[in-house]
Amino acid sequence: MNIQSLKQLEQASETEIRNAADAVALERVRLKYLGRQSGTLTKALKSLKDLPEAERKAVGPAANAFRQRFEAALSARVRELVDNNALKRIAREKIDVSAPGTRLPKGHLHPLTQLIEKAVDIFSGMGFTVAQGPEVETEFYNFDALNVPKDHPARDMQDTFWLDVPGLLLRTQTSSVQIHYMEQHKPPLRVIVPGRVFRNEATDATHETQFYQLEGLMVDEDVSLANLKAVLGVFFRLLLDDEDIRIRFRPSYFPFVEPGVEVDISCFKCNGKGCAICKRTGWIEVMGAGMVHQAVFEAVGIDPRRWRGFAFGAGLDRIAMIKYGVDDVRLFYDADMRFLKQF
Repeated sequence: MNIQSLKQLEQASETEIRNAADAVALERVRLKYLGRQSGTLTKALKSLKDLPEAERKAVGPAANAFRQRFEAALSARVRELVDNNALKRIAREKIDVSAPGTRLPKGHLHPLTQLIEKAVDIFSGMGFTVAQGPEVETEFYNFDALNVPKDHPARDMQDTFWLDVPGLLLRTQTSSVQIHYMEQHKPPLRVIVPGRVFRNEATDATHETQFYQLEGLMVDEDVSLANLKAVLGVFFRLLLDDEDIRIRFRPSYFPFVEPGVEVDISCFKCNGKGCAICKRTGWIEVMGAGMVHQAVFEAVGIDPRRWRGFAFGAGLDRIAMIKYGVDDVRLFYDADMRFLKQF
């Protein structure tokens, strides 16, 4: 090993370091020159002891300087490769903030949920509180406290899902929640109860074994059917987006109200002139209502001589059918996306 051969070796190493395309290739170059056993520069440094003293004094410093320059060149190439990879990654992952975004598919609320939320908003604006109650109910809250004792024929009107536990059932009406609420709160009261109810009925285009109801209750010292008519008038005009809707009461019977009424609205499709939706009558039946029966007040410890109130209950599925022009209630529960995407 002499000065000339060291220079040739260094030139070759510089070329190999410069041509190394990645860390693996660079490591091969390092091992070729500085490997513990077979590295070319390592062997040259070990052979210095065999050279004459005069030659060793000339070659030794040159070989050590070569080693330092070689290691510095390796380090510089490593940094260069790292920087190049970083730039490539940045270019690959670059985000063009000016490019139009990709619109992701979004779902939406079920039509019944939309209707419930709108109804809640309307009644909340009139000062009504929203209450919830259990879907598994006791016989007392579902029937007895609502003036429907065991031998009352009105029980035959509500085919019931009874549970194996005596006295427990799936609630047939959200009216049970008004009993819970009146037990826990003192008048005056304004409350609505949206929720699911269950009846053991045959399934067809207008009936399901489960459906949604909206129960309402207002109790004060001076409440009348006129107040009920005014509240329902506001509700249906806003719910159906029709300022011309009129309200009509017809006498009816419900055991928990006296007097009881069926509530009709003027047909919003034909403005009362008569069409297929209103069966040519100009009116659509939408709910039952009336003044709270004294027996109901007594069951919850409210003095009927001081307090009066009205209550109403509507099947939200039926109102949804009217609002959206749906002719089969089962469509709301079939999870058919072709139907649901229309809302």
